[in-house]
Amino acid sequence: MEYTKTPAGICIKKSKEFDLLQTLDCGQTFRWAPCENHNNRVGGIAFRHYLELEEQEQHILFCNITEEEFLHIWAPYFDLDLDYKAIKENLCKLDPILQKAAEYAPGIRILQQEPWEALCCFILSQNNNITRIKGIVSRLCECFGEKIEGGYAFPSAQTLAACTVEDLEPIRSGFRAKYILNAAQKVTDGSIVPEELKTMPLEQVRQQLMTIQGVGPKVAECAALYGLHHLNAFPMDVWMKRAMSALFPGKKAEFFGSFAGIAQQYIFHYARTCKAAIPQ
Repeated sequence: MEYTKTPAGICIKKSKEFDLLQTLDCGQTFRWAPCENHNNRVGGIAFRHYLELEEQEQHILFCNITEEEFLHIWAPYFDLDLDYKAIKENLCKLDPILQKAAEYAPGIRILQQEPWEALCCFILSQNNNITRIKGIVSRLCECFGEKIEGGYAFPSAQTLAACTVEDLEPIRSGFRAKYILNAAQKVTDGSIVPEELKTMPLEQVRQQLMTIQGVGPKVAECAALYGLHHLNAFPMDVWMKRAMSALFPGKKAEFFGSFAGIAQQYIFHYARTCKAAIPQ
């Protein structure tokens, strides 16, 4: 990973393997939005830090951050040390349709999000759309998170474990409130230790996460992929079930190997946004 320090922040060269819009608007994160005063900037919060990213002609600028913040927070968050070009090339060899999907949105990267936040967000994502999920997550942070530069930090499990369903009514999460509280209680009492799940086998991760009330296979898989960086996780929602049936009949996640989660993102985005992807 090459980068340049500038007075405005840290610059990295633009590449086919890192597209801001494809990465931040593909349904894996819900805390980024366009900056009101800059048409080519997006702002977001992760790990209690606020960042603005600016798309330039040949670079992506990580605005107004130190080299230390870039190396220890944002480079890992955007998975900048992983060779997505090589991974994509190997995935494309598996199937010509997967090659089409990868070439349709080659700039998607799997974010390494804070595990507790990712778990909560995907509990809130159940039977929901991206716009509404963003609203619920925003209200959750405003009501229970600490005020920081640029907005609000994501509330800790300990903070939410002390809440009641009635306390969560202002965030308008509906039936999902009791699931969030159960997750917070399990993390707070040590029944589930998110950091330990990062190094566990995926099947064991699934089993532990599904002990949380309201967490089924899809939410567990999303938490494993987007919060724990298990890149062999393969979330299956309505779009993915339809795409797999139409485009990869008879194939399962194992077909895509150890980077099945990256393949899943290519397929999901392709099926959801390309009208010609799935024959009518």
